[in-house]
Amino acid sequence: MAAHTLRGLCRPRLGLLAARFSQRAAAGTEYRSAYSLDKLYPPRQDGGAAAASAPPAGDVPPRCRSSLPARLTVSYCRSSGPGGQRVNKVNTKAEVRFHLASADWIPEAARQKMASMHRNKINRAGELIVNSEESRYQMRNLAICLEKIRTMVTEATEKPKVVSKETTQKLIERVEKMNRERLRQKKIHSDIKQSRKADFD
Repeated sequence: MAAHTLRGLCRPRLGLLAARFSQRAAAGTEYRSAYSLDKLYPPRQDGGAAAASAPPAGDVPPRCRSSLPARLTVSYCRSSGPGGQRVNKVNTKAEVRFHLASADWIPEAARQKMASMHRNKINRAGELIVNSEESRYQMRNLAICLEKIRTMVTEATEKPKVVSKETTQKLIERVEKMNRERLRQKKIHSDIKQSRKADFD
């Protein structure tokens, strides 16, 4: 009797929730995870799906602002990270790779710099491989991989800072001063140790 009454109370609420979800789906405002592929990166230049959490466009080279997932090879496998027995059942570890030499969405100079900076992540086929198993969620690990690639490209396209002669001279003087102070303290410590020695003559 109690179970029957409980079912009767729950049915109107379930129907109301279903109606709300159908309305949102029809309006195109249904819930989407923050780690969905259409939210990870900026919009395509042709007006494709966008990422609300993407960094400002000024931080990314112009040729790299199109959708990255379409240019990469993504695969998943078992993870050794957190998750307990779940890691033995679900492919949560994400691996993203692409051929660096033919990646025309990265400037040539940046590709050469990336090849020297991350040569331990490039296989014999010339593919740059990035993986993540930090999270127990597959899409979050994919987002971490894409963010790593984005950081690599940004670091490779940054121009080195030009240090003025005045700043260089100040740095040299500072180092020399630190060395003189270090030698002075070392001499004081040596004199103290020498004074502790007993003279048997």
